[in-house]
Amino acid sequence: MIAAAFALDEPLAAEPAVAEPALGGEALRAECLARADLYRILAGVFVEEPSPGFLAALREPAMLQALQDANLDFGADFLASDLPALAETLACEYATLFASSGGFPPIESVRLTGRFKQEPHFQMAALYQRLGFEQVKGRFEVFPDQLGMELMFVAELLTRAASALAQDDQAAYRELDKEIKRFWTLHLGRWVRGYSGLIARASNHSFYREMARFLGGFAVEEIAAMGLNHLNDLDQGQLEVPKSEIQLEFNPDEPVCGECPPGLAERGAAATGARVIPITPLRDLQLGD
Repeated sequence: MIAAAFALDEPLAAEPAVAEPALGGEALRAECLARADLYRILAGVFVEEPSPGFLAALREPAMLQALQDANLDFGADFLASDLPALAETLACEYATLFASSGGFPPIESVRLTGRFKQEPHFQMAALYQRLGFEQVKGRFEVFPDQLGMELMFVAELLTRAASALAQDDQAAYRELDKEIKRFWTLHLGRWVRGYSGLIARASNHSFYREMARFLGGFAVEEIAAMGLNHLNDLDQGQLEVPKSEIQLEFNPDEPVCGECPPGLAERGAAATGARVIPITPLRDLQLGD
């Protein structure tokens, strides 16, 4: 299993629901864990430039075979390069694709509004806090609506869902399932499909081209499996996102009030009384039993 990027907190309190899971408890739990692993792999691709440990794990024979079975077609630039050279090459490719002027930042605010730190940024910060997460700084600042963070967040919800099923807590499982569907409806489902197609076209290296294709196919399958086919892709893979009217002016020196989005997020977290857990960028994959 791929090591978790998040620590696990107590299962969320849940509301009663009427529908029972279609699969048996153990089968459904295994499915949740398998899905969480895929989310974490994809998070590791996009949250920052891949570390040598991450790349080494992806090139392990079993993992590589699984990726190839999913129709990923890596080239010699990924398969035959020695690890230090590959890590350096992909760090440059990451900077070009995602961090440089003229690149395509993997950030929901940017993809939907053309600007950093707009409504999705504060919605994600509030959501993390409402569910008992605290984002902490890694090597670099990572915005709460960054693609890798959003994928890791779903991975943790799936891990919590598996924990709820292991305790035969169907109500908690159903509430977590609702949270995941709501998250796809309000966030990932609005931009990931178009964005993944853009990155697949823009990539020079087969690693990012194929992992972007993987993300796009995975998003389509997840949306279908959750019955969310009505979701519109607002991103559309645009090369340049028109700048919308400024919804939020961000001033880091301004005190946080109680009514602006940052203040609401803090108040929401305080109201839950939940113990926070760290959300940290994924650096290495560790494969185990």
